[in-house]
Amino acid sequence: MTDTPKALEKIREVNAGFPYTDPIKKWKERGGKVVAWTCTYVPEEVIWAAGILPVRMTGDSHELELEDANAYLYINTCSFQRACLQMTLDKQYDFLDGYVSAATCDGSRRLADVWRNYIDNIPLVYVLTVPRKTTERAHQLYISEVKEMKQKLEEAFKVKITDDAMRQAIKLYNHTRAMLKELYEMRKKDKPPITGAEALEIVNAAFRMPRDEYNKLLEELLAELKDSKREVTGKVRLLISGSPLNNPDFIATIEREGAIVVTDELCMGTRYWWDTVDEKTYKDPLEAISRRYLNNFPCARMVPCDERFDRVLAMTREYRVEGMVAEIIRYCVPYAHDEPMLRERLEREGISVLELDLEYGVSGSGQIRTRAQAFIEMLLDKKGQS
Repeated sequence: MTDTPKALEKIREVNAGFPYTDPIKKWKERGGKVVAWTCTYVPEEVIWAAGILPVRMTGDSHELELEDANAYLYINTCSFQRACLQMTLDKQYDFLDGYVSAATCDGSRRLADVWRNYIDNIPLVYVLTVPRKTTERAHQLYISEVKEMKQKLEEAFKVKITDDAMRQAIKLYNHTRAMLKELYEMRKKDKPPITGAEALEIVNAAFRMPRDEYNKLLEELLAELKDSKREVTGKVRLLISGSPLNNPDFIATIEREGAIVVTDELCMGTRYWWDTVDEKTYKDPLEAISRRYLNNFPCARMVPCDERFDRVLAMTREYRVEGMVAEIIRYCVPYAHDEPMLRERLEREGISVLELDLEYGVSGSGQIRTRAQAFIEMLLDKKGQS
């Protein structure tokens, strides 16, 4: 593999400052407001159209001591939500001016409740109701919820979110999605130009800087990759699926055992950017945004589960996936309950599955390395290449 692209080095510089990255600091120094969100069902375009920087709240890229968070959230709340709370209690998110959550799981809902009732250091804590279906009635409910979120942003920050501003935001974010799709298309090659760990680093940066600046970095990166002879090799092609994951070291640990992760089904990966906002069908930009977010690549919480399963199966064919790694954070109920059904569908297609039950932030533990190594050896035996 040739040298690291300069744009990727810049992305790493941004990520190194997490959570209060240099681009966020510069935004704040100019008097800008910052609103965090935790779930991909929160429409970023509406926040950006308010002149506010949306950033994704996550825990760190390693396991944290969660003693303080455990005083507010039961330990059977997933460690992703508790890690977010721990960092908030540690004042690492003190630069925030608002927080928008989505009622997509109990942990997400309770995190917002704790913030509102015990921290109360920002003018806006809002919970967006998200239906579990995509029927027309569900869409009308969700559109009304997004309208209320828009009103709460306007009231809290004394701004007016115009239709023109939302249309401009749609174009800006759709451009991101188109470029990330182009990046992932490169991963279909026999020898892709980036690793799975690097792909996660690239998407992570989207959550930590202004979108126009991020798009410029993506444009630079794509141009470099097209002109380079960079190639990544691996003995088997894997897909990562499951709970929130923003730790590149976790994927790197698996890839160091001889695999290459060529795609994912993660809310910090494909499910973040997969579908675009329809810029033509709907006169009201807020409706266009709302319909995209509810119709986007489904989370495990959505019903029925068949659309998500069908999309994952289609992805395995497009990327020529030979095995799937299911990383499920303990107590992540939606993914824990869906995984056996998805595994059954994949195994019928001849795709083996490695199930990893872990805590959020885990990376290169000996157990993960051992199980990944055994899984890869099993896949090689299956291919007759041991």
